[in-house]
Amino acid sequence: MKEIGNWALDVAALRGASYADARLADDCSRALSTKNGKLGGASDSESLGIGVRVIADGAWGFAASDDLSRAAVEATAARAVEIAKASARVKQHDIRLAPEKAVTAEWTTPIQIDPFATSVEQNLELLLKIDSELRSVAGVTLAEANLNCRREEQWFVSSEGANLHQTKYTTGVGYAAYAFAGSEIQKRSYPNSYGGQWQNKGYELVHELKLVENARRVGEEAVALLKAEQCPEGVFTIILDGSQLGLQIHESVGHPIELDRVLGMEANFAGTSFLTLDKLRTLRYGSDLVNIVADARQEHGPGLGTFAFDEEGVPAQCTPIISNGLFTGYLSSRETAHTIGANRSGGTLRAEGWNRLPLIRMTNISILPGEKPLALEQLIASTDHGIYMETNRSWSIDDKRYNFQFGCEAGWEIKNGKRTRLLKNSSYSGITTDFWNSMDAICSRDEWVLWGTPHCGKGQPQQVMGTGHGAAPARFTNIKVGSAYKGN
Repeated sequence: MKEIGNWALDVAALRGASYADARLADDCSRALSTKNGKLGGASDSESLGIGVRVIADGAWGFAASDDLSRAAVEATAARAVEIAKASARVKQHDIRLAPEKAVTAEWTTPIQIDPFATSVEQNLELLLKIDSELRSVAGVTLAEANLNCRREEQWFVSSEGANLHQTKYTTGVGYAAYAFAGSEIQKRSYPNSYGGQWQNKGYELVHELKLVENARRVGEEAVALLKAEQCPEGVFTIILDGSQLGLQIHESVGHPIELDRVLGMEANFAGTSFLTLDKLRTLRYGSDLVNIVADARQEHGPGLGTFAFDEEGVPAQCTPIISNGLFTGYLSSRETAHTIGANRSGGTLRAEGWNRLPLIRMTNISILPGEKPLALEQLIASTDHGIYMETNRSWSIDDKRYNFQFGCEAGWEIKNGKRTRLLKNSSYSGITTDFWNSMDAICSRDEWVLWGTPHCGKGQPQQVMGTGHGAAPARFTNIKVGSAYKGN
């Protein structure tokens, strides 16, 4: 594969490129789902190809091919240079790359069980067992379960001498129970609602999640929500479970810190950003308890944003994003680093596949847990009156990532430090900085989970990728509650 990549680099240099890199990728995936005791979907796919990125006359060019013959690879490299030279005619300034030491390395996701070593029959047997448990609960109308696994093997070479080989494994699994009554539909999901739990792990993740053991409870909660009381409206103290807080981070922190959005280079799917450059190290983003990092390193955990090197050969790093409430960092690339006075990329350039140009993407954007021991039940016990909300149901946020509204699948009223009645259609809304400044407590490491969001869209043409968000349950004061489902 290195030799194939070098064919591209040689032609790019001969055609006048001042910089070139070649990324070859072999991507295998399996996706299975069941619905009400039947097969919902099954697919196995593989994609192999090369993407060539160059700078010529101070502008970017990119081309890709699924034909790895020498003639095709050399033609692809030549096309990338042609595109760069054409782009140079309308460039505003020359591309400027932050320096990066060229590295030769190999890395593979640490796994215990290769998910592709398990059979489709074995996978479906598990999903159907979950399905059966869900539908054994009277009142469950629809049961859905899914299991996904992926292996991404990538080779990267550059004209600066980088030579990298990485293999990343991903496993994702989850399910949902729906209860219908007239025009009303209620839903409970496990382990969360955006496709279940996804991590850079092998099939061992499936065993860790106790999927069958939780199915009956999930079904019972879906049915109970039909008879639950409507979430009240007003201003309340709220406690969010870790998975909901993870999505809150994704939308109100992760997207606005993407430096290409800030600079106006990207606006698809998530808009631009309220975090203009003047706010770096001046904006009070949250309370003193809010510490959020962008961490792609293996030691942070098996997140969907974990790797050894990004798609331009920059090693995984940990970047402080919010430090004791102060906004301290963006997600950057070699091209954008200089705009924030950095002498090195933050290592966040990633691509969905070999046929897509790498973009700045979230890695693992995680809130650090509290330093003092604090469990969820202790947090609830210390709350006089409020609402505990669990599992995302809907989300909406403006194109500057500033005004938002989130709905959750289930809520519980808290009175005198105890969970009381179950509430349906719970929701909350606010302004990003006001919300994070209202956080007055967060649980400790024992409650912290690195959640996976597998379907984050960005770019044109669209690229769908996974991100990670570590979070523990946290409490927020004076939050507007209850308007999202008014009248339901």
